[in-house]
Amino acid sequence: MLEVHHLSLRYPSGTQALAGFDAVVRPGELVIVLGGNGSGKTTLLRCISRTLAPDTGEVRVNGTDLTRLTGEKLRRARLDLAVISQHAALVRRRSVLANVATGALGRHPTLWTALGGLPAAELAAAERYLGEVGLAHLARQRAGTLSGGQAQRVAIARALAQRPRVLLADEPVASLDPEAAEDIMRLLRRLAAEENLAVLCVLHQVELAYRYADRVVGIRAGRVAFDLPREEVSRDAVRRLYLSEAA
Repeated sequence: MLEVHHLSLRYPSGTQALAGFDAVVRPGELVIVLGGNGSGKTTLLRCISRTLAPDTGEVRVNGTDLTRLTGEKLRRARLDLAVISQHAALVRRRSVLANVATGALGRHPTLWTALGGLPAAELAAAERYLGEVGLAHLARQRAGTLSGGQAQRVAIARALAQRPRVLLADEPVASLDPEAAEDIMRLLRRLAAEENLAVLCVLHQVELAYRYADRVVGIRAGRVAFDLPREEVSRDAVRRLYLSEAA
């Protein structure tokens, strides 16, 4: 489970990026965050993953508050949380399987793994995760030969290899064509349900949120504008959300 309580962050420029943000994502749930440019969406994910340190608030992953941890304790706690970004960021010259297997490196922080080695069990697991995303047949292919949609599926398999309980997705379909975007959103929803993952996904595409979210959170000026089941989110509420950011 992911729990975010009263999260706030002000940048050195004086911009209040987050202001008392609250959200909960339960296991098996896909929650989509909508908001205009500058509303705080990406800052929210960066604070949850602790690539940014919030000024105040809590980020609890399976009950552990990441904001109170540093060093090795933080590194170990973050293994329960995996991040998928807009760009798959694969090592193009390496095989698809090798890219997926790097998701396990956090559990094997040794010189051998730093040089590219991994236990056979992790490589076998990587093949299973590729099967989960429908790409087992491409395991030995070079990552640089993949389409955009395929590369994003490999990035998701890499995240699964980390064996997280919480999955963060920051604009995961922004650079994909409509068909590939639908495929990725269907995959995220299936993984949430079948793997019992808590999935928090930031999107710009409102229609995808209406089709795939269990709940939709609207963010405006770093605050929660609404947090509702998908079927209760009105078009007018979403329109006001984006208009307020443009004003």
